Amino acid sequence: MVDDESQLVERARGGDFDAFEVLVGRSEAKAYNHLLRLVGNTEDARDLLQETYLSAYKNLSAFKGDSSFGTWVYRIATNHALMRLRKKQPQEVAIDDVQIPTHEELKGRNISDWAIDPKEAVLRKELREVLQEAIQGLPPLYRAVVVLRDVDELSTEETAAALGITEGAVKTRLHRARIFLREALAPYMGTETAGADSRARR
Repeated sequence: MVDDESQLVERARGGDFDAFEVLVGRSEAKAYNHLLRLVGNTEDARDLLQETYLSAYKNLSAFKGDSSFGTWVYRIATNHALMRLRKKQPQEVAIDDVQIPTHEELKGRNISDWAIDPKEAVLRKELREVLQEAIQGLPPLYRAVVVLRDVDELSTEETAAALGITEGAVKTRLHRARIFLREALAPYMGTETAGADSRARR
């Protein structure tokens, strides 16, 4: 059986559902985990997984092969997840309205002295739940960037392709989201801010 991805896609486009099932089998576990991290519950993740592959099958003609099939599926999954989140959170606060410290405020803090950063924290069992809650606290567009880059470990280029945005936008959103996560996780990392230290000495 030919298992080259491009040939499988061509066969699926021609109506070979077995070929499409092979493509699904190779990507659905990662796609499901990605959706679960974005929406935060198994029921929505399962529903969105079905919607994702239904959309993928219906729109195979739109897949140009510029990225892997898995990355293309990530983009579809992310779009479906963001639409679901927008419906559930119509009054969502933009990240600019979330309490994220400015660059000047960060200069006096000890956050940079952490032994690990949010990307590494996901590997530490005791922090996974806290990190997941912090990620869920991000606005969906920023949450998607963090999940794709720091959790699913896609490259900046792949993340941009998956979200349909520029690489510069990925870097900007990721930087701001990481600052937000650092602030949210600081109490659990055993590191107080310089500001807190100075207040304690007064």
